[in-house]
Amino acid sequence: MNEERKIAIEEVDAVAPPPKARVEQESAAETFERKRDYLAGFLSETPPEAPVGGAGGDLQAAIVETLKTIYDPEIPVDIYELGLIYDVSVTDEGDATVLMTLTTPHCPVAESMPGEVEIRVLSVPGVRDAEVKLVWDPPWDPSKMSDEARLELGML
Repeated sequence: MNEERKIAIEEVDAVAPPPKARVEQESAAETFERKRDYLAGFLSETPPEAPVGGAGGDLQAAIVETLKTIYDPEIPVDIYELGLIYDVSVTDEGDATVLMTLTTPHCPVAESMPGEVEIRVLSVPGVRDAEVKLVWDPPWDPSKMSDEARLELGML
């Protein structure tokens, strides 16, 4: 019962990433046989994929819409219209990068806002990974606000 257990430790330089799941295409013979039953063929069809990544893609638009639901706790305007989001980029694989700032470096939500943005972006269907980069250059100023935000705050 009081036997000593020896723990073996193996050090490695790198580990190969696990392979990604792949769906194999059917051969022409399998597809041809399936066409006899029109309903089975119809149900097995997959719609053509819409462009996911890149500027102006559907996934980028969905991320921007999600960012518009996050409000600054001190100002009744969402962070996108407030001009706190400098850039949203999405790769073809669904990896999103959000470049953002805060109104001041001493903002009370400096610790929680980037984490909330990352969680909300990860909740968008099609996003595989999200990274939020908090930058201070260029510094935020009221000129970065949209006209809608200025109207909301009575600045127009």
